[in-house]
Amino acid sequence: MLDDVLALFAFTWANAIAVVVSAVIIYVVFLIYVRLFGARVLAQISTFDGLIVIMLGAVAGRVILMDVPWLPAGVLGLGTLFVLEAMFGELRKRSLGNRILNQAPLAVMVDGEPQDAALAKAHLAHDELMSALRQAGVRRLAEVRLAVFEPHGRISVLGVGDDIDSELLRGVEGLPSS
Repeated sequence: MLDDVLALFAFTWANAIAVVVSAVIIYVVFLIYVRLFGARVLAQISTFDGLIVIMLGAVAGRVILMDVPWLPAGVLGLGTLFVLEAMFGELRKRSLGNRILNQAPLAVMVDGEPQDAALAKAHLAHDELMSALRQAGVRRLAEVRLAVFEPHGRISVLGVGDDIDSELLRGVEGLPSS
């Protein structure tokens, strides 16, 4: 029994070299895939992008540690995930696909007033909204014309002053009727 437990922690030089070689190969393959499919898969992470990143990490981690899937299966798995990300990216470019895959931007604060129903719909706490306002440099709630919970999970803050171009507000839910 003790031998079985100790065997779980056995690590030979051959295993160590295999892990290092797998890590280098999967790193290079990952870089190639990012070059082929664009750095967008790692920037401005949406819900779907976040899911892909988690899945990529899971596959890469298992390959590096020599767990099933083995290296060829891991390369194929990573490639499949990148192809799926590219397909969903193309689908998001279309209006219907974007509406299906991404939540609409949501006004969570209008004219300095937090919108409780919108905060609840976005699963945002009041404190999270206040934190985003502070990060945007807001000193008084009255400075905020509009705060929008964006599809990628960040909050955009538009201050009072000049009129806001209607194109910027297209698709934003929860705006007051003019």
